[in-house]
Amino acid sequence: MNAKLIPPVDVAIITVSYNSSAQLESFLASAAATVAHSGHIFVADNASWDIATTRIACKKFGASLVELDCNLGYGGAINKVVEQLPVGIDFIFVCNPDSVISLETIGYLRDLLDSDPLIGAAGPKILNEDGSVYPSGRNIPSLRNGIGHAIFSNIWPSNPWTKRYHSKAYLQDTTVLVSWVSGSCMAFRTETFRALNGFDEGYFMYMEDVDMGYRLGKLGYRVLYVPEVSITHIGGESTKVVKKDMLKIHHDSAMRFIENKYNGILWAPVRGVIRIGLATRMWLTKH
Repeated sequence: MNAKLIPPVDVAIITVSYNSSAQLESFLASAAATVAHSGHIFVADNASWDIATTRIACKKFGASLVELDCNLGYGGAINKVVEQLPVGIDFIFVCNPDSVISLETIGYLRDLLDSDPLIGAAGPKILNEDGSVYPSGRNIPSLRNGIGHAIFSNIWPSNPWTKRYHSKAYLQDTTVLVSWVSGSCMAFRTETFRALNGFDEGYFMYMEDVDMGYRLGKLGYRVLYVPEVSITHIGGESTKVVKKDMLKIHHDSAMRFIENKYNGILWAPVRGVIRIGLATRMWLTKH
């Protein structure tokens, strides 16, 4: 591994907190060890009720806290931070607050992006707490795979449509070209991120990463899955308590992506079939 262990000065780490203070200290501790200035770690808080604890954690590690007046969702909160980044921040690293960043990850991804301006985004290996690998680095869902995955992923996890959607990129040991990487951990050139106007804020949560990969690909950028470096994902406490609400948001986001990708009157029947498929999945999940 050729990662530089000297913390980079031109990288900002951005996370979004929504009642996530219980896990924020672990994240900030790992983040502070990977950048030259702790003030380049930004916590965008989506009007959390536990903001007092978040303030204490940010002060402890010297992180910059951006307090939002309302919950803008994941992409919207990140966009707000990027709008106000100081001059000299040429790379941004977006990461969930319920994660721990490995020491060499930031520098490695920064150097990779710097090596080729056509690399639009890169994401590391994402480890679960038990050491298993989360399937980041996936394909843009085709109509067939999207419908099959939507209907059967929960009741038949090994179904062929979900397998094709996940792809096998996450099983690789070296960097590989993919269609998109998980939004729980993505690195961008700041210039590229701004050229795309950031994340589509029509996605409150979920699918903003798929949409970003899709838009990058349409413009000729490459998206890379980089298993040489990693983060460990602990799991979101703030979403566990509202699982049913999150499922609906996930389905709404999936439908938005389909409507954007397959727009126009000729695709109306297809959109209708997918809408039925998503509704079926929600019904199956509840029963």
